[in-house]
Amino acid sequence: MRSLEDILEEYEFLDGDERYRLLIELGRELEDMPDALKTDATLVRGCSASVWVYPTQGEGGKLHFLADSNAAITKGIVALVLAAVQDKPAADVAATDIAEELAPFDLKRQLSSNRTQGVPNMIALVREHAARIAATA
Repeated sequence: MRSLEDILEEYEFLDGDERYRLLIELGRELEDMPDALKTDATLVRGCSASVWVYPTQGEGGKLHFLADSNAAITKGIVALVLAAVQDKPAADVAATDIAEELAPFDLKRQLSSNRTQGVPNMIALVREHAARIAATA
């Protein structure tokens, strides 16, 4: 997965439709999430599309998230959220202000409110998973 900084550098260079294409490309780059993990427990509430996020623990207690969506743009948005926290220690993820990390992308201005309404819920789910895992570590 590309770093958030690399994505932002490319994003700032693009305009309108090209930014949509970049988000769709980011979604396509997500590793496959097995259907068995797409459950009610991993479903992000409040999104106009179906979005699933599942945390796994990797080497050194770092979190690695699997995610998917049934909508291309939404899948790209969740990929952007994950780029801010992927493969970082659970405690760091729980403490990260993901909304602040995504602020330079100005998603609310770039996308319809329908597309961005679930972003706070995606962020909350990622941080809740991280906090729970950090507490048991």
